Amino acid sequence: MNTTIKDVAKEANVSPSTVSRVLSGNAKISDETKAKVMEAVKKLNYHPNAIARSLAHSSTHILGLILPSEAQDFYKNPFFIQLMTGIGVYTQEKGYNIMYSFGKNEKEELSCIKRFINSRLVDGIILLTSRNNDKCISYLKERNYPFVVVGRPEAAENIMWVDNDNFEAMYSVVNKLAFKGHRDIAFISGPEDWNVSADRLDGYKRALNVHCLKIRKEWIVQQPDFSERYGYEAMKKILQAGRPTAVVTTDDLLAFGAMNAIKEETGDKKIAVVGFNNTALAGFQDPPLSSVEINSYELGFYAAKLLIRRLSNRDKGVSTHYIVKTDFIERESTMFKP
Repeated sequence: MNTTIKDVAKEANVSPSTVSRVLSGNAKISDETKAKVMEAVKKLNYHPNAIARSLAHSSTHILGLILPSEAQDFYKNPFFIQLMTGIGVYTQEKGYNIMYSFGKNEKEELSCIKRFINSRLVDGIILLTSRNNDKCISYLKERNYPFVVVGRPEAAENIMWVDNDNFEAMYSVVNKLAFKGHRDIAFISGPEDWNVSADRLDGYKRALNVHCLKIRKEWIVQQPDFSERYGYEAMKKILQAGRPTAVVTTDDLLAFGAMNAIKEETGDKKIAVVGFNNTALAGFQDPPLSSVEINSYELGFYAAKLLIRRLSNRDKGVSTHYIVKTDFIERESTMFKP
């Protein structure tokens, strides 16, 4: 027979309502009472019924995670795995679960959000993208539904978000290359309507301007996705227009593809390449790839923290965000002068 909340209450010599308040984290319960209840929970191996708790408290203790890709693409990009690890660690610590859904474009992502909200499946939503004129963000704001964004929103007022300083991170990379003597630097990124792409492109352009270097439109290629295939195709296109001494990309997978194209076209590997995300495979490329460590685990961890704190009525009504630091990890792909 399953243990009930009444069994726990009897064992702890308290009322069932007191057990319920302890399990929901009520701060007004004394430490002594909490200890008695939790000892009884452990002794009886009691597990709260999630459905019953949802009905009683209008809360599921589930967060909806919207992934901006098809399922098969998601598993190819280590960024999302590391991000979800950070989210999972914090949510598990706080007694929440994750329900995720895939959307290969903005329309599908919005459909996922509506399904989550209308079915009352989740208490809040985590978005992993931020676009220009973002329909998902607009809809969630209109519904006044709890959410957090991994990525800088276009208009950040009254929105919780977590991101790196992507402008500064890319500016710093291009600045380093320029000081090494590079004068012809190309740029490859993912979707141009994503704010992360726009911020990194702005950092790239600003650094070129500061060093009085020419911005060549044919050396700026923005692709619909972050993948080796698109990095390869972008680098082929750039090399058809000329030969840069360096190329900066906005994802390691794009950089891997670019390096393959360079080997095919030039054979001498003497074009410097930089990636972003510092994935586990970056150091095993030929040559080992210099990359920007964006600390994606922390991005996920703090996104979950912001949302759960809001759901727990802490920081209520306060727009807040985290900026996660980045680090440039230099390896052989940029350790030469042009």
